[in-house]
Amino acid sequence: MSLQTFPLDVLQKVSLHIRSQLVIPASERQPPANSFGAAADDFPEPHSLDTLGDLFRVGGFAEDSLPAPNAEGRWFISTLDPAAALGKLPGLELKPGVRLVTYLQCRPEGSLGVTWALPDLMSTTAYLEAALESAGNGQIPPHPRGALGHVMDGIRGNHSPASFIAASLLIRELKELGRTGRLRRWHHHRLIGSEPTQYLWQWRSKPPKDWSAKVKVLEDQSVFVEFFSCRVAPPIALFRHLDRYSPQSYRPQSTDQVIAVLETGTATLPSTG
Repeated sequence: MSLQTFPLDVLQKVSLHIRSQLVIPASERQPPANSFGAAADDFPEPHSLDTLGDLFRVGGFAEDSLPAPNAEGRWFISTLDPAAALGKLPGLELKPGVRLVTYLQCRPEGSLGVTWALPDLMSTTAYLEAALESAGNGQIPPHPRGALGHVMDGIRGNHSPASFIAASLLIRELKELGRTGRLRRWHHHRLIGSEPTQYLWQWRSKPPKDWSAKVKVLEDQSVFVEFFSCRVAPPIALFRHLDRYSPQSYRPQSTDQVIAVLETGTATLPSTG
C-alpha cells in the first residue's frame, strides 16, 4: 500500500485549469428566446461535431433542421469540446477513437447539461440528433446511441496518484458542466485544506485530523482519493469527498459526505473565492 498527499494549492490549480477549459459559449449560455436560423439549404450538412461548431459560428441552422440554442427547455448539442480540459491534466488523456459530447438545456430558472463519451463513429450529427428525439419534452436528458456507460470510461491515464486527483476533480466539473442558476451544485464548493476556524460548526462526524488531499493505492491496485470542500451557499457545510477506483479504471464510485454544518446564527461565508 502507498499513500501520497497533495497540498491545497495543487488541487486549486488543477481545478482552475479544468474550469478555464469548460466554458460554455456565451451564445449557448444565454440563447435567444426564439432561435431561428437561416434556411437549412444555405449550409452544408455537418458530419461531425467539428463541422457542427463551424456552422454554429457561421450563423446556425433552421429550427426544423437542428435544435439550436434556445431558452425554451429544448435540449441541444453544445459546440464546446470538453476533452480540451484534459490538455494539461497530469497523467490523463482521452482514449483513442473516443470523443466527449455535451448536450445543454436552457430555461429561465437555470440550465442543465449532460456529457457523454462516444466512439468517433457514433458521434456524427445523425446519431447525436437522434438522441434529441428521445428527450421528448425535455424531462429526459439525451442518451446517444453507442455512448459509453460512464463519461470517465472514455479516459485513460498512467495510474499515478496525481492522475487520480485530477480525475476526481474532472468528473465533478463534467457533472456540473452546463448547470446555471439554482441548478448549480459543485459550483458552490470551495476546496479546503484545513477547518475554517473563524466559523462555528455542528459536527455530524468526528472532525478530520488531517485535511490534506490523499491518494491511497492498495495492493490490488484499487485506489482511494479523499479531499475536502466547503459549500459556501446555503445550506453551508463542510464535505468529505471519497472516490474509489477499481484497478485500471478512472470510473469512480463517489461519496460526498456532509461532515459539518454551519452553526445557527454564524455569519454567512463569502460566496466567491
